[in-house]
Amino acid sequence: MRFVVVAAVCAVSLVLLGAAWALGGSDAQTPKNAVATAAAAPRCAQLGGWQRLANKIKAPVYCPSWMPDPLVPQIGNRWNNIDSVDPDRSYLQSFAWQEAAGLNTQEIHVILRGYPGKKAVPKTCQDVTTVNGKTYRKKIPCFEDPRGTWRSSNGITARMYTVNHGADSWHVLFAWKRDGSLYTISEHVAPPLSFSQVVANLKRMINGLVLVRPA
Repeated sequence: MRFVVVAAVCAVSLVLLGAAWALGGSDAQTPKNAVATAAAAPRCAQLGGWQRLANKIKAPVYCPSWMPDPLVPQIGNRWNNIDSVDPDRSYLQSFAWQEAAGLNTQEIHVILRGYPGKKAVPKTCQDVTTVNGKTYRKKIPCFEDPRGTWRSSNGITARMYTVNHGADSWHVLFAWKRDGSLYTISEHVAPPLSFSQVVANLKRMINGLVLVRPA
């Protein structure tokens, strides 16, 4: 899995937003078709790719029953821009949509990760600073600035992080552990969605996750 080098300053705005957001608070009103509404009973409608992933890494994976429009949680479809498994069996599944809106770009971007047999936050990301023309690189945790925990309707207790690096830069991320493994889901805070709308989306996605075990 490849991590992109990101300077720590990139996440300042998410820190400020995260500080003002209570995990137990009510979700903000959100645009039609882009954010969370009432959830249906969880069902992995696109089971094939997730089952193949679980079989490949010989560990359970989480299949989303819902993603924000227009994303579809099907591995291998047009929105699945990264389908990656590392030698240590950790995986990254990225789903992204972009559209030009005048001078700006709108984006919906969701990432799911799993780290079989590993519970700790990975420290494979880098903080890059340049002083007097000399560049310094320091290994840092890929998920930082925890903002409390939240328990989903399906029993997942997840911790929210607002300063994240690598592919999860500028994302709000929720992480949880199951049977000695770490799992995460994150979404980019970018137009057309606000911070609170992204958090609402993430809560709905976690509530609708379906565990897929290797066959």
